[in-house]
Amino acid sequence: MHDASVIEGGFARPVFDAQAAFRAVMDAMARPGTVQPVPPAARPPAPLAATAGAVALALCDHDTPVWLDTPLAASEAVSAWLGFHTGAPRAATPAEAHFAFVAAPAAMIGLENFAQGTQAYPDRSATLVLQVDTLREGPALRLAGPGIEHEARLAAAPLPRHVAEQWAQNNARFPRGVDLVLAAPDGIAALPRTTRILSRED
Repeated sequence: MHDASVIEGGFARPVFDAQAAFRAVMDAMARPGTVQPVPPAARPPAPLAATAGAVALALCDHDTPVWLDTPLAASEAVSAWLGFHTGAPRAATPAEAHFAFVAAPAAMIGLENFAQGTQAYPDRSATLVLQVDTLREGPALRLAGPGIEHEARLAAAPLPRHVAEQWAQNNARFPRGVDLVLAAPDGIAALPRTTRILSRED
């Protein structure tokens, strides 16, 4: 099924564009709550968003099994595009995935269903890439933790149900636990497992 929608839409300048997207993810992880721009260099098939597609092209390869939520998994074009451009195999379950891509965060399964890593190998956990509509106009999360001088605010939407409670449970599993990358049309933000949500302002 290598039609045009599968073959096209990758990075035009693969090395440069992948480095730019990778740097944005690393900066977002180092400075939780900040919005990092991602050049609109990827054009994946819907419902995979351009920013999430760029993150996939930068991070995924044949050694990183990928899990897709129901809206993304329902699209043969998305699966084929990811496979063609990254070589990443599909994970049969969330617990087997290194990366998970979620087009509908408000309906997603609980964070505990994804790979948590182990005490000896906490890096064997999953990074979840959540497609959101905004990083600036949703209910504000007050954040604290490494990489945040005093306090940060992130106003992403939509987010998973009971996000503050789920995130507190994720914190409690440290050094195990998942990390989140929030991909919006204008950039990305990250919640590494070391970041705490102090409160949510609806």
